[in-house]
Amino acid sequence: MFLPGLAQSQELNCNVQISAQKIQGSNRQVFITMQKDVYEFMNNTVWTNNVYSYSERIDCNILINLTDQLSADEFKGTIQIQMSRPVFNTTYNTTMLNFIDNSFQFRYVEFQPLEFDPNVNRSNLVSVLAYYTYIILGFDNDSFAPEGGTQYFQLAEKIVTNAQNAPEPGWKPYDGSRNRNRYWLVKNILDKEYEGVRKFVYDYDMNGLDLMESKIGEARTNIVESLKLILDLYRRKPDPFMYFMQVVIDSKSDELVNIFSEAFPEEKSRVVQILTEIDPANKTKYSKINTSNLP
Repeated sequence: MFLPGLAQSQELNCNVQISAQKIQGSNRQVFITMQKDVYEFMNNTVWTNNVYSYSERIDCNILINLTDQLSADEFKGTIQIQMSRPVFNTTYNTTMLNFIDNSFQFRYVEFQPLEFDPNVNRSNLVSVLAYYTYIILGFDNDSFAPEGGTQYFQLAEKIVTNAQNAPEPGWKPYDGSRNRNRYWLVKNILDKEYEGVRKFVYDYDMNGLDLMESKIGEARTNIVESLKLILDLYRRKPDPFMYFMQVVIDSKSDELVNIFSEAFPEEKSRVVQILTEIDPANKTKYSKINTSNLP
């Protein structure tokens, strides 16, 4: 049940996969139709006023894992968001988002069109998909210009506001485990207290990764400097609502290990110190930087 990006798309090149293996005794055709509808909605909706060429489309994946069928047309599960960005002058794509939303519940009626109205929350499925589309667009634009994605994050915030009376979870401040939900993600993104994370996204990609092919030493130095932005934020406001920061770090952790495994000892030591402080859960992963060989 996997549809590659073949349809005429707009801003996104979005693959969609829906798994319903945990739901027994249902009409399996509905899940095939659901996947087709979600795929067409993501790729064929015009999300912005900008013109994207085929090569400029944003690569992303939507992975929906359905765990329960609550009624004939109501489903519950998780939705995973993955997004990547090409690195200048290379064939490498860097992961920018890779996280799972565990509060995903929606109604779906087979053959009923998925239509998005930015002013009204009519369908939780449509609202969640539109919300994450604007999060993806925001991240992509932030990586090319300082806070360049603000208008898209504001549209995601509008969707959250429209959904405050929705019965489905994930939209309200108290929904979800440890306040990791759609409300807090976009609230953090647009909060000036967390602007260091958005500056990190830009500096890491534009002044770091995009220079790796031509100026690897300068690029690594710039990435270390960009990490200090997050370190400063972490030290100023290490509260339990820093969902945005953790989403960004989780998407970059493996890549950071690869980048600095071939750095010189002093630089390795600085990076490991920063990473283990801001992301202690992955301390073991970051320790691999120090045990790798010199270039």
